[in-house]
Amino acid sequence: MAPRDASASRHRESERRQGHRKKSSRERSSRRAAESAPDATRSGTGSGNSQQLSLDALAQLNDYNTSRPVTESDQDRPRDAGKRRKKARPSRAEYKPVNHDYEPPAATPTRERRKRDGSRDVSREARRERRRRPTATDYERGHESPGGDRRRRPAYTDDERDYDSPRRERRNRETHAGVETDRETPRSRRRRKEAVTDGETDYESPRKEKRHRRAAATDDEEVRRDKTRGQDKTKSTLDPATSTFGLKRRVVSGAAMEEGRAAAIRGGAGSSKHSSHESYDSIARAKDGYYEEQPFVNKKKRKWMIIGAVAAVLLIIIIAVAAVVSKKNSSSSSKDNSSLDGMTESDIPTAARGSYLDPFTWYTTDDFNVTYTNQTVGDLPIMGLYTDWDDSTQANDKVAALNDDWGDYSSTPARGVNLGGWLSLEPFITPSLFNYDSKLGIIDEYTLCTFLGAKKAAATLEKHYATFVTESTFSDIAAAGLDHVRIPYSYWAVQTYDNDPYVFRTSWRYLLRGIEWARKYGLRVNLDLHALPGSQNGWNHSGRQGEVRWLNGTDGDTNAQRSLDVHDRLSKFFAQDRYRNIITFYGLANEPKMTSIDVSAVLDWTTKSFELVRANGMNANIVFGDGFMGLANWQGKLTGMDGLVLDVHQYVIFNNDQIIYTHQKKVEYACDGWTQQTDQSMDTSTGFGPTMFAEWSQADSDCAKHLTNVGWGNRWEGTYDSGNATLDALTPKCPAQDSTCSCDEANGDVGSYSDTYKKFLKMFAEAQMVSFEKGWGWWYWTWDTESAPLWSYKQGLAAGILPTKAYEKEFECDSDVPDFEASGLSETF
Repeated sequence: MAPRDASASRHRESERRQGHRKKSSRERSSRRAAESAPDATRSGTGSGNSQQLSLDALAQLNDYNTSRPVTESDQDRPRDAGKRRKKARPSRAEYKPVNHDYEPPAATPTRERRKRDGSRDVSREARRERRRRPTATDYERGHESPGGDRRRRPAYTDDERDYDSPRRERRNRETHAGVETDRETPRSRRRRKEAVTDGETDYESPRKEKRHRRAAATDDEEVRRDKTRGQDKTKSTLDPATSTFGLKRRVVSGAAMEEGRAAAIRGGAGSSKHSSHESYDSIARAKDGYYEEQPFVNKKKRKWMIIGAVAAVLLIIIIAVAAVVSKKNSSSSSKDNSSLDGMTESDIPTAARGSYLDPFTWYTTDDFNVTYTNQTVGDLPIMGLYTDWDDSTQANDKVAALNDDWGDYSSTPARGVNLGGWLSLEPFITPSLFNYDSKLGIIDEYTLCTFLGAKKAAATLEKHYATFVTESTFSDIAAAGLDHVRIPYSYWAVQTYDNDPYVFRTSWRYLLRGIEWARKYGLRVNLDLHALPGSQNGWNHSGRQGEVRWLNGTDGDTNAQRSLDVHDRLSKFFAQDRYRNIITFYGLANEPKMTSIDVSAVLDWTTKSFELVRANGMNANIVFGDGFMGLANWQGKLTGMDGLVLDVHQYVIFNNDQIIYTHQKKVEYACDGWTQQTDQSMDTSTGFGPTMFAEWSQADSDCAKHLTNVGWGNRWEGTYDSGNATLDALTPKCPAQDSTCSCDEANGDVGSYSDTYKKFLKMFAEAQMVSFEKGWGWWYWTWDTESAPLWSYKQGLAAGILPTKAYEKEFECDSDVPDFEASGLSETF
């Protein structure tokens, strides 16, 4: 290998200190340039003087470098020399922006002459044109490279050749100019690949080309974001002609490289960790003091950074949600599960955790015994019950205490109220639970549970069970002078079948607690199985509105047997000693629709149920419904069954012939008509015998929302459309029976009622009490509602339209009933 002169050695040592990457071809170019340059220039370069090469000399050097073929000595040079230099090369230094102003060299007569000579040198321009190579932008426009495998370099322009010294000129030329050869050797191919930059991508295959283009697009997008974020700092504007958002690159001048500001050029000073997308305008920014390095982000590193960021965001979200849930559970536990203090979930067997026997899953544990037990009676759990009870309480001084004999109900009738809409949902009582778009078809508990799904239905209904009726409910009932409470519940408190969507067993726990609260205030209980398998009437309060499939249809017999199975388990449970004094009435089936069911089938099922319950030790009065047959039609039926009681529900608003009664007529009918029916039914010679009235209200219209089933309208305004022409009321049925009929006042606030209307309501209620007390007593429907005050005993008390004490009535049907219309009460509302 030919020896190099001292200038080349010093130049190479300078490059090694600055951390530049050198290629052997560039070193040979430097050597040949030094040998061919004038002595004065070589000595000037070697001495470090600031004397510059002429533009003509630069052109000659470039022309020589690009046109000279590779010699044999060059090819025979040992390859490990370059490798040794590469291993010995120190790590690249990090360069910082230069803050001082860049001052170009002062104009001199020599420089001016060189510029003039350069502008007239046509041959120099021709040589320069030959050296140009198609840019990356040219390739995007469809131009093909002459050799296909040669390096693609952007052309130099005059304004990029503002070199300050031959030494700087040579270093930039060695750094940026590629050396072309006619032969493609492994070493030259490796050099070519190493020399490729982002703007000079050398694709070896379509797949690699596609991958590089995607990477270039990603890098370009990064640059756009970086530049947008840094606009207020860099104060720079990219010129479209020189912007690196395309693939065209400009070469940074020797001055910028000399001062360490060529951060964007691979292999140039400061190239490490800097963006490869930097334009020539960086010199101007450096001069203005606004230059800011763009960090080079490795694509693989950037990918992991993105993945890490996403993972961090997800982790934060998970932590936040967990914190909220934990806080909610904590607050819920401290509020509702106070009796769990001192207990841990380890006290619950693993198999029972998460089940209805696990108190940690209950909405509330107030007045529940949370000590775990899986003991059952009649295959029904006693979990939640305390082992002791007290029956010494009496509801008021007019009735006996629980542990004393009540006596004869025909002489001491029951005065009670229903807890309707609690454990068996009814849309008109709690319309908020059914507040959905009518197109969804949510009209009963079946469709509600189906819509909500098992988990949400369980949470929704248990919250309702826990809040709609509380201990204060029973306290208030007793304070109103009432002595009985009727609790409607459904068969899914005991068992579910097939694909039933109902919430299984949860209501059972609340039923048991409700009985204990009734015991606490001396209230006797009428247990009412309000919904049977298959639906015994097809109304929404039976669980599923529509077809009657109990004792009817293809599943009629199956559902009849299921109903017997439910009573078998229930009667065994409530035959326990703890319930003998408090449960005085045990209902078999609420309102069986005997106008749609074979009467003989109902009578047969009732007989079987009675015998089953009695055989299991149930000593309470057993109740069956009149089935809307008319009281006189029960004479002589179901005889010889001691303790069997007929249940009658009296309303004038569900009958097209009675709803049209005037206010005066309604009170008179209650005093005369219903009293007569009661007397007739109580006499076994004209009726069944023992008769009770477990449902009634003081409502004088059917205006309450959802009262007649969801979406069926009402008779009062003539919008009742049940699909049965014999029962529909498509013309107004208020006493006026014209378009003046309105539900506005009936559905309005109780406080807005006129005094005359309030007088009527109270008289109508008391007239019914008088009539039903001719039998075994009454239970008002119901204790409370969300928005139907004429169906709420609680709201009626507050409004003064019910007697303060149920046993102290002002009207006893022993005086004339006034003409309310003459007193100013409209018959249309």
